[in-house]
Amino acid sequence: MNGKGHVPEEIAAWFEGRGWRVREHQRAMLEAADEGRHALLVADTGAGKTLAGFLPTLADFAPSRLAGKARPQVLHTLYVSPLKALAHDVQRNLLAPIEEIGLDIRVETRSGDTPSDRKARQRARPPHVLLTTPESLALLLSYPEAETLFSGLQRIVIDEVHAFATGKRGDMLALCLSRLQALAPQLRRAALSATLADPDDYRGWLAPWGDIDSVALVEGEAGAPPEVEILLPREERIPWSGHAATWAIEQLIEQIAAHRTTLVFTNTRFLAEYIFQELWSANEDNLPIAIHHGSLSKEARRKVEGAMARGELRALVCTASLDLGIDWGDIDLVVQMGAPKGSSRLLQRIGRANHRLDSPSRAVLVPGNRFEFLEAFAAQEAVIAGQRDGDGFRPGGLDVLAQHVMSLACAGPLDETRLLDEVRSSTPYAYVDAAVLARVLDFVATGGYALRSYERFRRIVRERDGTWRLTHPDHAARHRLNAGIIVDSEMLEVRFRNGRSLGKVEEGFGASLSPGDTFRFAGLDLEVETIKDLDLVVRAARRSATIPSYMGQRMPISTHLADRVRAMLADRAGWARFPDDVREWLEVQAWRSHLPAPGRLLVESFPYRDLAYTAFYTFEGWNANQSLGMLVTRRMADRDLGPLGFVATDYTLIVWGLKPIADPAALLSPDILTHEFVDWVQQSHLLRRAFREVAVISGLIERQVPGKRKSGRQVTFSTDLIFDVLNKYEPDHLLLEAAWADARARMTDVARVADVLERAAREVDHVELDRISPLAVPALSMIGRENLPAGAAEDDLLVEAESLAAMAMRVDPALED
Repeated sequence: MNGKGHVPEEIAAWFEGRGWRVREHQRAMLEAADEGRHALLVADTGAGKTLAGFLPTLADFAPSRLAGKARPQVLHTLYVSPLKALAHDVQRNLLAPIEEIGLDIRVETRSGDTPSDRKARQRARPPHVLLTTPESLALLLSYPEAETLFSGLQRIVIDEVHAFATGKRGDMLALCLSRLQALAPQLRRAALSATLADPDDYRGWLAPWGDIDSVALVEGEAGAPPEVEILLPREERIPWSGHAATWAIEQLIEQIAAHRTTLVFTNTRFLAEYIFQELWSANEDNLPIAIHHGSLSKEARRKVEGAMARGELRALVCTASLDLGIDWGDIDLVVQMGAPKGSSRLLQRIGRANHRLDSPSRAVLVPGNRFEFLEAFAAQEAVIAGQRDGDGFRPGGLDVLAQHVMSLACAGPLDETRLLDEVRSSTPYAYVDAAVLARVLDFVATGGYALRSYERFRRIVRERDGTWRLTHPDHAARHRLNAGIIVDSEMLEVRFRNGRSLGKVEEGFGASLSPGDTFRFAGLDLEVETIKDLDLVVRAARRSATIPSYMGQRMPISTHLADRVRAMLADRAGWARFPDDVREWLEVQAWRSHLPAPGRLLVESFPYRDLAYTAFYTFEGWNANQSLGMLVTRRMADRDLGPLGFVATDYTLIVWGLKPIADPAALLSPDILTHEFVDWVQQSHLLRRAFREVAVISGLIERQVPGKRKSGRQVTFSTDLIFDVLNKYEPDHLLLEAAWADARARMTDVARVADVLERAAREVDHVELDRISPLAVPALSMIGRENLPAGAAEDDLLVEAESLAAMAMRVDPALED
């Protein structure tokens, strides 16, 4: 029997010889391929997703299916992963079944690390299966050989699709899929993931023309439910504030000693370094513990990865650099330090333990403070319920489209009509019409109206026959040197006018500042004089810092998890499940003030140290609260309320000033996003930062020239110069439009700010208090101490939190009577 979905006999024998069975979702992927359908597989970690994705390819090379016909001689299957390391890992795991079954299949990888001579050979004599990344695939499509190389392509497998589909790498890959489909109409697409909140959205992204009915949804067999517990202090209370969770270090050492291999996840690179040092200091038995994050050198990372693969480590402290599915089978415990921020991210991390479907993965969540306990509890419930979250899709970026157009022009002449049809077939760019494409082509051809007199921006030209061609072959080489979506984040040097440096901050933080803004850094209150190139020039502030301190990069809590926390706060009966100190915290909050209710916005006003404080419980994440803090304090200044500062956490925004806020709803009217927001973004460095990224991605500014890479300072200088020209002479330029889209969506999280304003328009619960409330303690205690994870401020932070907590939790004798 060789019907649809039938596993070839030699492959079935290999499964049987391993003591395995072909799982139903693996068989379903083969059946979808036999039916000529695209497919999306959603299956738990350890379910054999990668093998399921490749099973149709293995079947096509099986002698029993070939039945005497010659095996394919061309590139048959592309495998695309978000990480180079994952592609290499898959190659190792794929070669075993190929060799053991005896299939004649050549498998190779291609990435930025692949030697140039091998890349050239792959274009001329490709393997049967090529494992690559979105960036390398886009470059392959830029060569004249692309049509010949891909014309016989039968299958593309996109692994860990959730990791990049919703971002600009996903935009680029969607355009590449459309190009491949045009070159190989027989191509069938498959995508794999363990963590999708809405599979239909991804089916729409994967399908040509967004036709989700052409994409089979394959759901994996359910695995053993994960075992997730929350670590609590043995004798002490859960801290009021802080994110480092250093109270748990001794208990973590015990957990590491009791397990074979433990992965300790942190949410930032700085926190990874801090936790690693704390663990090492408490490591009296000298257990082999290492660290892994993206800022380490490639050599250091590979050394650690090798030690993990050989089973030489007992614990590895890491960041999102190890979120994705590299298979180290000896891991039997995953620890999440601090808040998980999202159920899908947590599920992905939990899946690193055991990596077997029939064996439960074990995870321990370690909250740094009481809000993080609530978040961990909500995440634990979401994981048990199998509920996932994730970023939503948005229209594709015009800067990415410009880069794609240039790639295709490097491969050969472009017909505008066919190009439009091809671009529109990708879901992120279904909105593109002839006018939008004409603007993009004009930008690639001239740089735009204000730049068209400069020869270096003229990269393509329309010929008499209507096709678009390169103006010079050299542009192809320069494009391939610079193409890509990932723009390295720069650091800003904080210095005084006399040149004295105080250190560096992430550009994302510095970009939100405008001249005159004040912030605290290196123990000093500083006022911004100017931001020039990569220098943040400051002077000593004459007043307390408006932004209490520099926090570094943060991952915001997901909307789904925030909604769960709000629902838990409203469910008083459910508080019985919480530790005594958390339950007491919430009970006193309910008695003294209110609790945040779903669909409403709780606002508290209270005096503290002779100033007027107001707390907004938004639960919209740090990015949105930081943006809202900037906007609200500006509006307070316009209303003569004397704003002096604000502090933002994932859950709370606290502002303070000389005069109390009598009507918080008036500060949150929707027009704040059409007036103050626009002014803030234009006056701050945010738009310039966004412009630099889109200018690099679109190819307007080159990071590399033959034999040399430009410094970040050189790139910034060039983009700032062009930004000023376009802002003055062509404010509707394509790249300014793209920069505004990034500033709204990614840098300021304006959609979540809008959610706060929508709730404020419906109902504001404004409570005026005579002192700080228990719920405000975690945020208020962070003022001036948010420059973690240096670690030095952690003890001071806890002391301040306990002092504030004593004030908030105190019950006056007169009130008891």
